Amino acid sequence: MANRYRFVAHRPSPGSRSSRVSRPRGVDGSSTTVARVDARAPDDVATIRDLLTQHLPDLVVDSIGFRGEGLENVAYDVNSEFILRISKQGNSDRRASLVAREAELLGIVAPFSPVPIPAAVIVADTALMYRTLAGRPLLDTPRAFQTQHAAEIAGVLGGFLAALHAIPVDLVAGLVDVDDDPAEQWLADAIESYRAALPIVPVVMRGRIEGFLAAAPPSGQHELVFSHNDLGIEHVLVDPETAAVTGILDWTDAALVDPAYDFGLLQRDLGSAALDAALTSYPADQRDGIGERAGFYARCSVLEDLAWGDEAGREPYVRKGLEALGWLFP
Repeated sequence: MANRYRFVAHRPSPGSRSSRVSRPRGVDGSSTTVARVDARAPDDVATIRDLLTQHLPDLVVDSIGFRGEGLENVAYDVNSEFILRISKQGNSDRRASLVAREAELLGIVAPFSPVPIPAAVIVADTALMYRTLAGRPLLDTPRAFQTQHAAEIAGVLGGFLAALHAIPVDLVAGLVDVDDDPAEQWLADAIESYRAALPIVPVVMRGRIEGFLAAAPPSGQHELVFSHNDLGIEHVLVDPETAAVTGILDWTDAALVDPAYDFGLLQRDLGSAALDAALTSYPADQRDGIGERAGFYARCSVLEDLAWGDEAGREPYVRKGLEALGWLFP
């Protein structure tokens, strides 16, 4: 089982469990320049400048800003208009393969998705660049905003998941892996996460959580579907004025999965009423068992979020995780 701590283009995040796997604006004929640099080291800037010169020789680069780094990728902002992600996974051949696969996958998914997703502008060896999508990560909006708009946002995301889950598996064959750990493995991982997070778990919640961890996990079979596989609110972009969903980020962990998993992340981050709203937008004849399994994944993943957030010093993840304990372990 791969490490779940993934990278998000707009912010570092825990990410998901993986199975152990257009002409740009600003083209005006001038030479590439760098007027402002906010990267980690001069070598980074030189590498990025060479890459942009090679693939977009007419692009005037006004700024290169370091956005963040995870275990798998390091990302930069270019002109506040593009996100440039550079893979760090394995050797150069593996990195190039993963980048090419993700870019191809985005091209396949885009016609099916009812909300915008990144579209590759540059695919070059270990680098993937796409135009920055509009909106703000839902995680970065005020909690009152999330509460007020949870149902309407979740309704849109339920339709989004219905569209993804309807994509024929053979269209993405070879581009994604199967990510379908048994429930017993999920529970074992959740126990380890709980132990790591225990110092920040309110005492009043501990008995309820321990009761869940001692109980048998859900049983039963499910069909595998293609899904985003990391639909936490850090990856959902919204218009902060209208609450419209404007994009879905970070497709690194897309896989063939239990259709309930991404619903579980919506319940974890937005509440049980949001789960109900999301399922209302999902085909009625395909909902059987999803609610129960989603609740299981929500409870396991909130413990992982808490453990990771505490260890990595990511206060937003700790804050949202502690709040979610109230509706996940009532």
